[in-house]
Amino acid sequence: MKLSLLDRSRTRRQASDAEALAATLERAAAAERLGYERFWVAEHHAVAGIASGSPAVLLAAIGARTTRIRIGSGGVMLPLHQPLVVAEQFLVLDALHPGRVDLGLGRSLGFTAPVRRALRRDHEDGDTFEDDLTELRAYLERTAEVTARPATGRAVPMHLLATGRGLEVAARLGLPVVVGGPILDSDELPAALATYRRDFRPHRGSSPRVTVSLDVLVATDDTTARELALPEAWAMAVSRQTGEFPPLESVAAIRGTAWSNQVRRRVEASLDRAVAGSPATVRRRLDALAERTGADELLASSSTHDRVALLESDRLLREVLA
Repeated sequence: MKLSLLDRSRTRRQASDAEALAATLERAAAAERLGYERFWVAEHHAVAGIASGSPAVLLAAIGARTTRIRIGSGGVMLPLHQPLVVAEQFLVLDALHPGRVDLGLGRSLGFTAPVRRALRRDHEDGDTFEDDLTELRAYLERTAEVTARPATGRAVPMHLLATGRGLEVAARLGLPVVVGGPILDSDELPAALATYRRDFRPHRGSSPRVTVSLDVLVATDDTTARELALPEAWAMAVSRQTGEFPPLESVAAIRGTAWSNQVRRRVEASLDRAVAGSPATVRRRLDALAERTGADELLASSSTHDRVALLESDRLLREVLA
């Protein structure tokens, strides 16, 4: 599998959002030095634990700090934007960083009801996602009635963040897919991916392509790696109780907090889902994942409170899949 990173600009307790964005730029530069294929960023709005809600702006800064690695969105939430505006943003990026830009697209409408209201998506407008994807591609390929600028002579590659019905849409439109979240643990996933590949309708010579996205953390031993995965698992468990996804806490702070039985169960379940361990453990689990999914690429979406340990994990992961 090819190897890439997804960085969500996670905030840390008692650190500024600006520090989180600076850490994303530092991690992107390190990923390029290590030989990663891509470095992607995400779109989340008004989330305390995530500093960036604007992938295009952040990618412009990352592109300026790097020279080779592909950069992209994982992803732009298309229902929140006009397709023409998305096309223009990513054509600008492609003009500035030629041939390095990917456009990953999703359909999430926001984390909470107040955020959806702020985004003017608190009511049903009908499902136009597939039509919007088709319109966006027409702008990128310069076949639409309106010509999106700047003209680069290249069509920015589109990728679909897909679960369930999204795999059907990707197959119909001839798009590569990024699969993550609970569907990775589903018994139906191999059959769903087989259907995607079987029903794939090539577009301009495209072929089925599957990227799997999941948390991966590597350390010298399994226990240390599991501790690195704890801050993200804790944040997810807390968000289920409070409705707000919080900044990352240190392992020491988390261990010093009283855990309810419900939080403990949720944390342990998250830790079990994450691929966290020694290089040998991670290699074994990723080999099994590759065999089960036939994935072409791994998009590691891991984060932890300790930034130095995260960069070391990225280095070890690159060695594991070298």
